[in-house]
Formats: sequence, C-alpha cells, structure tokens
Amino acid sequence: MTAHILLVDDDDLLRRSLAFNLEKAGYRVSTAANAEDALALAQRDTPELLILDIGLPGMDGLEALRQYRKRASVPVIFLTARRRQFDQVLGLELGADDYVTKPFALEVLLARIRALLRRAQSPTASGETAALQVGDLTIDPLAHTLTRRGRAVTLTPREFDLVYALALEAGHVVPTDRLLARVWGAEYSGEPQVVYVHMRSLREKLEDDPNAPCRLLTIRGVGYKLEPQEV
Repeated sequence: MTAHILLVDDDDLLRRSLAFNLEKAGYRVSTAANAEDALALAQRDTPELLILDIGLPGMDGLEALRQYRKRASVPVIFLTARRRQFDQVLGLELGADDYVTKPFALEVLLARIRALLRRAQSPTASGETAALQVGDLTIDPLAHTLTRRGRAVTLTPREFDLVYALALEAGHVVPTDRLLARVWGAEYSGEPQVVYVHMRSLREKLEDDPNAPCRLLTIRGVGYKLEPQEV
C-alpha cells in the first residue's frame, strides 16, 4: 500500500514543490501550512510519516511534535533552516527520528523517508525477535516493551531499537558505525550525532544518575556498551 506522508511547512512554494515530488515518488501526501491544521489533519487521517518544519508560525514544530506524541507515534523528520544544534538535539529528544537542514537535496530526503518507513514496518531494526534479560532490564521486541526492575519504561521506537541492539551484545563495545547501520541504516553513515542524542535520552530514562552513567557507557573513539546491572 502507498505510504501516507503528512508534510507541514509554511513556505507555500516549498510545500507545493515537495508534495509534488513526494507524490511523484509514489507517496500519498497531505499538507498543512501550520501546526494547528496539521494536528487536525493527523487526527482525521493518521499519517505513516510526518515531515515537520520547526519554524512554523504560531505553534512551532517542536511544540507540535510534543502535542502529536501524546496520541500517536510514527516516524518524524524535522525540516529546519536553523543550524543551531540545540533545535536538532531537542527535536530528536522529543521523539523525532531525523532532521534535514534547508536547503536539502530531494534524493537525500527520499532516502531518509525510505529508511524510516522500512524500519517502521519491522518489529526491531535488527530483525531479531527474542526477548532479552540484561541484568535488571527485560526487553521484548515483539511486544516492544522494556521493563527496568519490573517497571515499564516508555521509549520512542528509535530508542527501543538502539537499546535492543546494545542488549544483543551486552557487556561488549558496539562500534558507533555498526549501531548506525543496524538501527538507522546505511543512509545515516557518517552521522554519529543521532546516536549520541538518543543515548543521552536513554540515559535519562535508564540511569539512576544520567550524568554519571554506569549502564550505558561511552567508549570514546569506539562506540557504546550496555553494562548489565544487578537485579
């Protein structure tokens, strides 16, 4: 079936041009010029992927994503003309899967869309289905749940895929480029920032002290490791 994409941008020319090219690429596209209209559209016809401009009039893209995440979880790509890392990092922590800085090449955006939709259709990015017990963490990819000391932890789809990938090799260092390939796909080669941002968010949810992590460790210049903790 044709994937439904909701495109939200207040630049009329960009919105029309991008919608035309997305439809030409085979997607069904709905568009909105502001966040309020976009949220109403999404409620009537849930998209399978959201492309969201940060700099919207009125409610900006960051607040729109906060509102949207209260009722749905689909892949989200931010479009931004701002080059400050703050917005990019905050967007990913809110649950966005990716960002593209304007101006961007259409081929790059299409590749990212294909990668996100492909991953959204599988239980986990790795294709594994076995539940894992890593110390006090229980990770079930079929139910898409993680519990810590018996209590459920709410994760975004990408956070779940990342911690599961680390759990498959618990106690061992997983190189950053391998995590990128497994969780994000080849389209993200050379962009370790997305791993860093999601690791920071995971630490907020899984560490007793996120500023002094003892379970999600960074091995500088190499990658990351999930260290089992006592139950």
